[in-house]
Amino acid sequence: MERHELASLFARIGRCSFFLERTRHLLRMAQQENMKPAGKSRSRKADASRPLIVEAARAHFFSHGFRSVTMDDLAEELGISKKTLYAHFPSKIALLEAVLADKFAGVEAKLKEVTRAYPHDFSTALHELLSNTQRELDEIKPPFVRDMRQKAPHVFKMVERRRAELIERHFGKLFVEGQRAGMVRKDIPAKLIIEILLTMVQGILNPPKMQELGMTPKEGFTGIIKIVLEGALIRKGERL
Repeated sequence: MERHELASLFARIGRCSFFLERTRHLLRMAQQENMKPAGKSRSRKADASRPLIVEAARAHFFSHGFRSVTMDDLAEELGISKKTLYAHFPSKIALLEAVLADKFAGVEAKLKEVTRAYPHDFSTALHELLSNTQRELDEIKPPFVRDMRQKAPHVFKMVERRRAELIERHFGKLFVEGQRAGMVRKDIPAKLIIEILLTMVQGILNPPKMQELGMTPKEGFTGIIKIVLEGALIRKGERL
């Protein structure tokens, strides 16, 4: 073979090697790029599973108690693997805490919305606060409160603490505004009214007492509020 033919052959081999290596490089890059979106997609799917898990658990826990609902039941209902479920919540107690955090976040948001919307309208604010609170309590049935107190007492104590904070923060502001508006009696400090309310809520809205009275949390709270407001509000034509 002539020298110039050899040179031409080597040149073609070189070009082929270059294009082959280039093709391999591009294929590797394509594979890496294809893997990234898939990973993100799986991550987004996993993230999207969390609120669905909490929502399903919330419906079952609040209605039937959380003792009778298993993690297997939830995984089967949601169509996810137990591995995915436990990746988000390592135990049923962890899931219970997430459900309650979701519940309290919703309650807090609604109560804030009411107090901001009616800062100087005591009657409307009181009506809206009570309506929202009663609606939220209506979701919670006695089996849930009973199971929580028996099986997760530390969580139950947290609920009592958060409940007291919400009542003190939002109803406390409301009673102060009611005194300014002349609709709540001023001879009783607003702080004392709230302490009475908290004491009654603490003493009655607990599983043994509600079971003894045959009442739901909503019924118990409604009765407490009626008694407290009967003594705290000023009737038309009354002067104190």
